[in-house]
Amino acid sequence: MKKNLGPVQAVYPMPVLMIAAYDEKGKVNVMNAAWGMICNSDRIALFIDEEHKTTQNILVSKAFTVSLADEAHMDVADFFGIASGNNMPDKFERTGYTAARSCFVNAPIIEEFPVVMECELAEVVETESFYCVVGKILNTAAEEKVLSENGKIDPARLHALIFDQFQHGYYLTGKQAGQAWNAGAALMKK
Repeated sequence: MKKNLGPVQAVYPMPVLMIAAYDEKGKVNVMNAAWGMICNSDRIALFIDEEHKTTQNILVSKAFTVSLADEAHMDVADFFGIASGNNMPDKFERTGYTAARSCFVNAPIIEEFPVVMECELAEVVETESFYCVVGKILNTAAEEKVLSENGKIDPARLHALIFDQFQHGYYLTGKQAGQAWNAGAALMKK
């Protein structure tokens, strides 16, 4: 029997996304966001507040990058979520991390994170319920160490962090439970 818990954000897993953008002076800011998702073959939607420093930077620069946080960089990924660029001007510098300019968009690539999507601002959707920044993905780059033999990103090698909204923990991806578009194929024959 299920127990009623009230209005809980019961979506699991959530990604741990590192969103980076330049301000009007070219200064890097990065934030940690869990409320983001692919919304088309070349689009990503980020449900982030307009007041975030990174959001303001995206509106100015019209571009951003989204990196996948991994286990090896969990401490800095978490720091990017608890420190505000609005209150801490040297937020990025405190980490000692390295930013390189994207060749595809006017946004920084954080070198330490293994996978990055380079995006131009496609649109901003604002309603009473949410504020959403939508980016057009122009390029995705990945460290070779996280690629499989077929040249695609391998979750078992990536060790990407996932966020748990129930207990506020970080977990790891990696163990494959089945194959999509195959696990339920036997039911098609009934």
